[in-house]
Amino acid sequence: MQISDASRKRDISRRLFLGGSTLATAGMSLVEIASALGSEAGESGPAVVGPGSISISLKVNGVIRTLQGEPRMTLAEALRDQLGLTGTKVACDRGACSACTVWLDGMPVLACMSLAINVGEQDVTTIEALAAGGELHPVQTAFIEHDALQCGFCTPGMVMSCAALLKRTPDPTADDVEKAISGHLCRCGTYPHVVEATLAAAKARRA
Repeated sequence: MQISDASRKRDISRRLFLGGSTLATAGMSLVEIASALGSEAGESGPAVVGPGSISISLKVNGVIRTLQGEPRMTLAEALRDQLGLTGTKVACDRGACSACTVWLDGMPVLACMSLAINVGEQDVTTIEALAAGGELHPVQTAFIEHDALQCGFCTPGMVMSCAALLKRTPDPTADDVEKAISGHLCRCGTYPHVVEATLAAAKARRA
């Protein structure tokens, strides 16, 4: 009787699951379980780091920074707690408000949902790097002129998303701006002013 590949794989999966359950009952750690299951499956698996503190290197605002932290440390925690770059705000800490928006290789990402260990060689840009030579970025200037901030907690993330929009779309429409900030939560309700400010910043950059 021939056994199909699918049946064989299901059998292996059941054996590994049951083996893992037995090991867990015996009080083994997750790392030990993963190692044991990897050995049974005949696979070495990825290298295991942690759970203790490890060395992590990040290129932040053009400078290589090395810090110590657990593998579970988020990029937001690394920036704020380790590097003192508190312009990146943490509000919901679960990817729902976008206050923690930074750039990875020029693209807006949520720092609270990104592990610092996974950043690798990507360039991290925070709100602190937008101003150049003591001169504010056009989006920052426009936010001030158009009263696009009140409590200010969401403002750094908003600015980062709007500045990224102008990099990829120099002449945006109001709809473009609304889409760019659609993931941002502003309890003060400054959205119309943010749209006006971003369009004004785009006009100033073209002048």
